[in-house]
Amino acid sequence: MKIVAVIPARYESTRFPGKPLALIAGKPMIQHVYLRAKESKVLEKVVVATDDLRIKEAVEAVGGEALLTSKDHTCGTERIAEAAELLRLAEDDIVVNIQGDQPLLKPALVEELVRPLLLQTEVPMATVAVPISREEEKHDPNRVKVVLNKEGRALYFSRSLIPYHRPPGESPLYLRHLGLYAYRRDFLDTFVRLAPGILEKAEKLEQLRALEYGYPIVVTITKYDCPEVDTPEDLKKVEEMLK
Repeated sequence: MKIVAVIPARYESTRFPGKPLALIAGKPMIQHVYLRAKESKVLEKVVVATDDLRIKEAVEAVGGEALLTSKDHTCGTERIAEAAELLRLAEDDIVVNIQGDQPLLKPALVEELVRPLLLQTEVPMATVAVPISREEEKHDPNRVKVVLNKEGRALYFSRSLIPYHRPPGESPLYLRHLGLYAYRRDFLDTFVRLAPGILEKAEKLEQLRALEYGYPIVVTITKYDCPEVDTPEDLKKVEEMLK
């Protein structure tokens, strides 16, 4: 069984065109993500899947591997599934989805992400979440929240604050979802063949597709935050954190 990371990186972005090539401390963001992923001891291979030759060349400039994939994909998961096919990964291989806008990725976080799939053979998909520490994040729709059952499996993901706290009583632990995923290759192929569900369309969260069709998602609560760059303003914040 192989554990392979695929980093989807498309050039076009509604809020931030050319985001993977935006410079952070003098290097394109996609290079930061790739090099940090390569530090993970659990990954056998790291590949960038992109629709743009400029991104491919930026990855190759630091000795990385990149694949040119279709421009017609509607989500990053479809791009990852195409890359898994091009790499001829086996059905029981584990495919790790590392977002191309996570330049502060902690290699140890990848190991935490993958561990449930190694320990629980019946689980098809895993992800990670971090406790929310800042009050403003609770009501930010760009910060996705998740609630879990007693076994650490996702009950629901939402852009709204969940669960609702009705005083009196102790406030619940609020969790922010980090956009990293690990899939078994056979489930990844199944996932991209499923039609988007009602909840997924409403929240614009593709992980809800798995829950709507009854597939479990194990969520590991981690101490490692992994800020995503969604806007040029986020880029400035991340550059300050990197310094």
